[in-house]
Amino acid sequence: MSPKDGRYIMLVSVHGLIRGFDMELGRDADTGGQVKYVVELARSLIEHCDVEKVDLVTRLVSDPRIDDSYAEPIEELAPEVNIVRVECGPRRYLRKESLWPYLDVFVDNVVRYLRSIGRAPDLVHGHYADAGCVASCLAGLLDIPMAFTGHSLGRVKNERLLDQGKTQELIEKRYRITRRIEAEETSLETASFVVASTSQEVEQQYAGYDNYQPSRMIVIPPGMDLNRFRPPQRSSSDYRRIASQASRFLAHPRKPMILALSRPDARKNIVTLLRAYGENERLREMANLGLVMGVRDDIRAAAKGPREVLTEVLMLIDYYDLYGSVAYPKQHDPDDVPLFYQLAARTRGVFVNPALSEPFGLTLIEAAASGLPVVATEDGGPRDILKCCKNGLLIDPLDAKGMGDALLDALSDRERWKRWSKSGIAGARRHFSWSAHVNKYMRFARSTVTQHEKRRVGVGSRRRLISADRILLCDIDNTLIGDRAGLAELLRRLDEASSDIVFGVATGRSLELTRQVLKEWKLPTPQLLITSVGTDLHYGPHLIEDRGWEMVIRHRWLPDEIRRVTADIPGVRLQPPEGQSEYKISYLVDPEEAPGLRDIVRTLRQAGLQATVVYSHQAYLDLLPIRASKGKALRYFALKWDIPIERCLVAGDSGNDEEMLTGNTLGVVVGNHDKDLEKLKGHPRVYFAKGHHAWGILEGIEHYDFFGSIHISEQEPLIDDRGAHQLSRCAS
Repeated sequence: MSPKDGRYIMLVSVHGLIRGFDMELGRDADTGGQVKYVVELARSLIEHCDVEKVDLVTRLVSDPRIDDSYAEPIEELAPEVNIVRVECGPRRYLRKESLWPYLDVFVDNVVRYLRSIGRAPDLVHGHYADAGCVASCLAGLLDIPMAFTGHSLGRVKNERLLDQGKTQELIEKRYRITRRIEAEETSLETASFVVASTSQEVEQQYAGYDNYQPSRMIVIPPGMDLNRFRPPQRSSSDYRRIASQASRFLAHPRKPMILALSRPDARKNIVTLLRAYGENERLREMANLGLVMGVRDDIRAAAKGPREVLTEVLMLIDYYDLYGSVAYPKQHDPDDVPLFYQLAARTRGVFVNPALSEPFGLTLIEAAASGLPVVATEDGGPRDILKCCKNGLLIDPLDAKGMGDALLDALSDRERWKRWSKSGIAGARRHFSWSAHVNKYMRFARSTVTQHEKRRVGVGSRRRLISADRILLCDIDNTLIGDRAGLAELLRRLDEASSDIVFGVATGRSLELTRQVLKEWKLPTPQLLITSVGTDLHYGPHLIEDRGWEMVIRHRWLPDEIRRVTADIPGVRLQPPEGQSEYKISYLVDPEEAPGLRDIVRTLRQAGLQATVVYSHQAYLDLLPIRASKGKALRYFALKWDIPIERCLVAGDSGNDEEMLTGNTLGVVVGNHDKDLEKLKGHPRVYFAKGHHAWGILEGIEHYDFFGSIHISEQEPLIDDRGAHQLSRCAS
């Protein structure tokens, strides 16, 4: 697929249950307003003239407890708008706090999807801390700009929970709050712009972060599909059904209804609302209370958090003897929600949002559009919504008495109720449409993408990792560098080549030393960096570390034991600290005193230790984890990015390049090579160039027609003892 003129925007929302139909909002703490927001944002973005394609990427869930639709890899929301579901850890449904260990897998699977369509997004937008973590990685891997929306913030949540008397230890155990806050810090640091719903969110909530940069933050109130929400009209059969369902609970159903609609989550503060109602005798006489708390079959089978909230609600209803005054239906369809607002509006009631913190408050706009005045928490979005709609009162969510008094006040003045109702209808439609939201969003997105593309130069093109079908991987010292004219010609040829080629370097140098030599030789940052003899793997201009590779190579790695055993080997001494790393132990070797390579391997084996042993230039010895080497790192990368190893051209000059050069790769040994590699002569997939340094690489490219159709000699591989030699290099 070739990108057209329109932009491709990827939205990422990892947790919860996301689908485009019959959204199960309120099912649990993770399936709330954010789910609805991202689905409607995806649908609305495609209507903008600058947008060609939108993907909403989320977690694939296959679990007998939930509907099979969440296991479908692709769900079309509209032409060129899809929900894309990729695997992320166990296939069963998990709460968001359990997903942190699997986000790297999620990133890998998103990349695999992008390679399957052959296109990278122009912008990736992470929603909530976990998706911000994912989007930060994708932005670095693909060299694309990133947007971030926190929805609710960890620092704010932590403060609220402490105010409620929760201990820091309990908060950490339950919510992984430190990990979440760190992910938010990373997202704020990486994001080109941050979308907030309210000015209070920018000025107070984000201000508590180290990476607070208000110049990057824009306030865009969420859009609404206001066609679904309207003032009460003539009664329909559906309306009468909802009214009948509520009347089952109420002794006097014609009283004004105080309506609360949220999932049963402690943060939604339903318990304080019940206390406010139960302890205010005049309010109980004047109005009924309607609690629409998601859907449920059996409270006993609910997750711990919702179960605790629902149980306390029932206990308070019993404690205050509110039977006949409180309706709490257990089932409703998504299409019933507008009818609940209409029911409350028809009785001249109010909508109440008593949440402890409310980043925005979509339900407040829904209520306003339905002609229902609101009483809402003074935290976050309600301030801006009421400023626009002028249709209600703000309350302290922790003050139960004040909440009850405010509700009584809102219901007591009939003429003011009418003014609030009309003002809310007009304000919702004037300020909170999806078209207004998307138009402002795209002004920032278009500017961000354009500026980013102007800064992107040379072989760092973001599309290479997505569209590539071959890899050019070069050792640095004495191979890639050594002749500036040859290097300049190689870089020129790479720039002229198609975006199907990943350019990478593999070196024994550490990451920091590699950066220094790249800068010294004015080399653009490659798409692939294999450093420290294959123990570190980084991608792209932002040098994003592949943490999955670390998980692979740490298998049976006992560095302290290895150092202890090798300390007694004559002629072998540790290199200075700058030559060491967590997964590489490096030595200087005196060939006159040191035993042979096989003897070193035998010493390790006899001590019960496993390591890959790399000897180069007759002077350097590197001990690595058994699964680590430059060659193994290359094969891991090729497998992960689905690039055939037969389409990888590897250039080197010394013994620590040998594993990369052999096998099914296309090898090039430059003319200034060490004699260690002479034994590879005659191998059909190893070309010995006459040219030195980068000139030799160019010669190999021509030999294989690597920038073209790729030509490989038909000669069969020679049978010799190289396999045995390779085995001798690994203590297994």
